[in-house]
Amino acid sequence: MNPITLKADPASPAGTRTDGQPTPMPMPMPMPVTAPQSDIIQLPAGLPATTLILGGARSGKSRHAEALITALPAPWIYLATGRAFDTEMQERIAHHRVSRAEGWQTVEEPLAVADVLRAHATRPVLLDCLTLWLTNLLLEERHIPDATQALLAALAERRAPTVLVGNEVGLGIVPEHKLARQFRDEAGLLHQRLAAQVGKVLFIAAGLPLVLKESPPA
Repeated sequence: MNPITLKADPASPAGTRTDGQPTPMPMPMPMPVTAPQSDIIQLPAGLPATTLILGGARSGKSRHAEALITALPAPWIYLATGRAFDTEMQERIAHHRVSRAEGWQTVEEPLAVADVLRAHATRPVLLDCLTLWLTNLLLEERHIPDATQALLAALAERRAPTVLVGNEVGLGIVPEHKLARQFRDEAGLLHQRLAAQVGKVLFIAAGLPLVLKESPPA
């Protein structure tokens, strides 16, 4: 049997065989599916997908949270939940805005934090803070368990690190007013639900972090 060979005939289509039969065109190799480089965030050592940072007032929790996020490539999303109900709060918010380093993009959202987390799913996000977000939910008479579940679902869908900051308010005396007691209880339940799901939980005191939970890498 004569072997089948390809001939280089300029008058013939490329790939014509010497026996006159067309050569089957080779199947194209599939292109590998990879995530865009802009969607890939390299995590610093010890930083999981979501970190919860708790602490008292002026404990250094926000500063520690910012340090974790800024160890990643910019830009970073600063999800601020505070509302300026009075002059003091207006001044606090203004001070925080001007004190943030270059590279931060501030998104102010008092209620729909889950939507913001999804909208910036590929960028590192610092949510500061859970306490003011919870306050806004209570004042608007929103259903706290549903809002918490929406937050957890949004965190699970993200592809970049998230750091959550909250005030630990359950270590003091029992509040005098009913709304304050409800707030204290809801804050404790919110922190428990988040802590059960996130990879790392820190408690900050005097600017020093105490590790409460640190899950091994997946």
